[in-house]
Order: sequence, then structure tokens, then C-alpha cells
Amino acid sequence: MSSFRTVLPEFPAPFRLGYTDRLMLLGSCFTENISARLQTARFSLLSRPFGTVYNPISMARCLNRLVPGNQPFNQNEIFENAGLWRSWEHHSDFAAPEPLETLRIINTRYDEAAAFLKNTNTLLLTLGTADVHMLKTTGQVVANNHKMPAEAFETRRMTPEEVAETLGLVLEKMPHCRVVLTVSPVRHLRLGLHENQLSKSVLLLACDMLVRNHPNVFYFPAYELQLDDLRDYRFYTDDMIHPAGPAVEYIWKYFSKTFFSAETQELVRQLEKLHRAVLHRPFHPDTPEHQAFKMAQLQNVQMLEKKYPFLNLQIEKTHFSQSI
Repeated sequence: MSSFRTVLPEFPAPFRLGYTDRLMLLGSCFTENISARLQTARFSLLSRPFGTVYNPISMARCLNRLVPGNQPFNQNEIFENAGLWRSWEHHSDFAAPEPLETLRIINTRYDEAAAFLKNTNTLLLTLGTADVHMLKTTGQVVANNHKMPAEAFETRRMTPEEVAETLGLVLEKMPHCRVVLTVSPVRHLRLGLHENQLSKSVLLLACDMLVRNHPNVFYFPAYELQLDDLRDYRFYTDDMIHPAGPAVEYIWKYFSKTFFSAETQELVRQLEKLHRAVLHRPFHPDTPEHQAFKMAQLQNVQMLEKKYPFLNLQIEKTHFSQSI
């Protein structure tokens, strides 16, 4: 009997990710889903140093600026709109009411990311769209339009060759980095379903070019897992655009099997279980049963720290030690 779905077969990566690796993640909002899981699993990482970035040009500009490590932002690169000072290279999360505060937020993050990148050996780049928005006044490609009027921008679609060249040039500056490319399964429907498909197609073709031309680049099929393997609106949130929790979990498990050894997968499972225990909020915290639960979890933390000395579980240890 058929399974009524097309199951994507496993494609083992040419390398493994482990706890000695340092990862930097850039790209669309789907990056947040993966980075959150990696953080729970206690991997060493830095995610989205310029905030959510959707298009390949802005992603490349981010990396090009981080690689030398000595190109902080100045006041000429920010602007005021709706009472907040913003940057065309950053998400609105970096905005603040005062220009110096915006620069402080941006450059603190810049310094942290530039320093982290020097010892990073793995990049995870999630491409969101091949459509780029350019300021009509300057021609600058913006990472985020900050809800400015549409008439302030011109929009064009990159070609697969342009995407591959744009990213390829900056990746050549980091030959020591392994690169995981993925296309975000989040759909960009502002221009319509057909236009979204065309944009994603450009990104998929560009990823194939990059994989064929750069031996250190590997493609991870998040897009195909969501759109072809799961292929059902029950795997989307209420907006019918973003992957729902079960879909993110499914893609994360596929990611784990692709990049983690069996031992690493087991440790990740234990840390996820521990994370759920931390989030548990009892109705009656002073009962003997909950006290026994906390003691058991504290013993588990101590066992994990002893078995894996590289783990820092001080937050969990403090949490379960309280009121015992």
C-alpha cells in the first residue's frame, strides 16, 4: 500500500557537525528555527548578525563586511523613519529612537560577529528570495524595506548566475569554511504565488551552481522537505506561509541525521529533554513529587557535565538547585 506522500531519502553530508565546530548562520527567518534548535543542543554558534536577511546580495554584503573585521558602521549609514533610526543593511530589530543608540547596537553586534567569524569553520546560509529591492534615490540594495512606501524602491529579480557569482566571490574569501546552503520554505507571496515560485527556482538553480563549483559547499533540502515531502497545509502556521512546529521538528530531525554522528544525535536528544524539563511549570512546586523531579534532573545535569566536560549547564544546574 502506498504511503500517500513522497518521502525524501536521506542524503548524508560529506562532513559531520560536532561540538568542536563553530557555526555562523545567516539568512531568512527560517534560520531562526534551526539556530534555536542548535542553541538548545549547546552548539557554539552566532546567528543572524545583521538580523533577518532575505536576499543574496545583502547576505554577501554582510559577510564581506565581517571578514576584514574593521568596518563598523557610521552615522552616515543610518536614517530616521517613524521616530526610529535604522540601517538599510539591518533588520528593524536594530532600530532605536536615538542615532547613537542605533550605532551602538549595530556595532556591538558587528564586533562580536567579526571576532566570532575569525574562528568559524561552518556557515549555514538560508536564502529567502531572489528578488531585491533598490532605493530609487541611490540604487542601493536594501536588506529590509522597514515598511517604507513601495514607491521608494525598484524591484528586480536576480538571475541564477548572478546569485551564484555574488555568493561565490565572498565564499572564496573564507576557504576554511564549510558551507551549508538551504532555500527557505517560507513563501514570499507579496508578488503572488507564481512570482514566488520563479524566485525560489532562481535560488535552487544558484545553489546547484555553487555546489558544483565549490567543493566545500553542501545543499540541505529544507525547501523540498516542506514543499514536497510534507506538502500539506496542516504543516503551516495560521498564516499559511511559515512552517508550523511539527514541520520544523521534522526538518530538524532530517538535519540531525544528515550532519550529526549517532553519539551527537543521542546527546542532542538528552539536551532537548533537559530543555523541556527546564520549561516545565508545575501547578504545585512544593510537593514531594516535584522535589524528587528536580533532584532527578539535577543528577542528570551532573552526569552530563561529567560525561561531556565541554558542556556548560550552569543555568540548568541553578534552576534545578533552587528550593531543594
